[in-house]
Amino acid sequence: MERFITPKQLEEDRFQEKGIRPQSMQEYIGQTKTIEKLDIFMKAAKLRGEALDHVLLYGPPGLGKTTLSAIIANEMEAGIKITSGPAIERPGDLAAILTSLKPRDILFIDEIHRLSRQVEEVLYPAMEDFAIDIVIGKGPGARSVRLDLPKFTLVGATTRAGQLSAPLRDRFGVICRLQLYETEELARIIERSASILSIPIDEPATLEMARRSRGTPRIVNRLLKRVRDYAQVKGTGLVTRDVAKEALDMLEIDAIGLDAVDRRLLASMIENFDGGPVGLETLAASTGEETATIEDVYEPYLMQIGFLQRTPRGRVVTNKARLHLGYLAVEDSQQMQFNIEETSNDGRKV
Repeated sequence: MERFITPKQLEEDRFQEKGIRPQSMQEYIGQTKTIEKLDIFMKAAKLRGEALDHVLLYGPPGLGKTTLSAIIANEMEAGIKITSGPAIERPGDLAAILTSLKPRDILFIDEIHRLSRQVEEVLYPAMEDFAIDIVIGKGPGARSVRLDLPKFTLVGATTRAGQLSAPLRDRFGVICRLQLYETEELARIIERSASILSIPIDEPATLEMARRSRGTPRIVNRLLKRVRDYAQVKGTGLVTRDVAKEALDMLEIDAIGLDAVDRRLLASMIENFDGGPVGLETLAASTGEETATIEDVYEPYLMQIGFLQRTPRGRVVTNKARLHLGYLAVEDSQQMQFNIEETSNDGRKV
């Protein structure tokens, strides 16, 4: 089963997000630098009557890459076709999509890093020359036919920019990295979503949920729905800070967004391996999780908040994590920091 706090899209999100997704740059909250750049580039392209340069959006899941692609289409007054890397299995599938585009249309490919090499080869001339080469026939009688395409904009989204091939990455004229959101930005997103969904909520409650949402709008909107349910059954329907705190505690989501799985992973490393270093395979065996799940699902956020470090010898739990989980008293943490600084000043190794 998927974790409730996962930034990946769950089935319930597909219906919820349609109603609350912003439709324009003015409605979009956060990602200020990215929005500013895209706004300038789109206005310039419209003034020239041209298609926008190809755009690559990358960053953690749940930050609004799909939403941004729809906004780009709206702002450019163009149609949009949405697909994903795994869905395009053969070069012919991509050719069918490309030949159906109209001038200045947007083609959005999610998880673009998962395109096969054969499909990528078709995409290169389509992005650069707005043409594709189709081979007709087989054997000695086979011949290549070049089909011209309308000038379109490819918007690619990926959570793993490092896995994109260099030739594909170089063909994007606009590259934007989406960052995790600040608490204040997430609180504004909650206010907007609550207004659309007619959920009565006060400001302290929005901040409480924002702090526990791991910097991700998708998670914060998911939390809002569950807190609303709790408020209707256990309270008066009004979402206050106390109601939000009780609901999120019931869901086992703590003050900084860690859930039971995160805490179990960290506790296992501390109790069984003295905090590390511990190898990924060993950690997977001790927790009963797959190595890929630990590496792709659990570790990213723990590393972002400074609770986990990767070293050449393995994973290590930091004192910050020990302190949060109650394995280290505040006084011990302060004394440890003092000792490190003292020995460093004396020039001796810690």
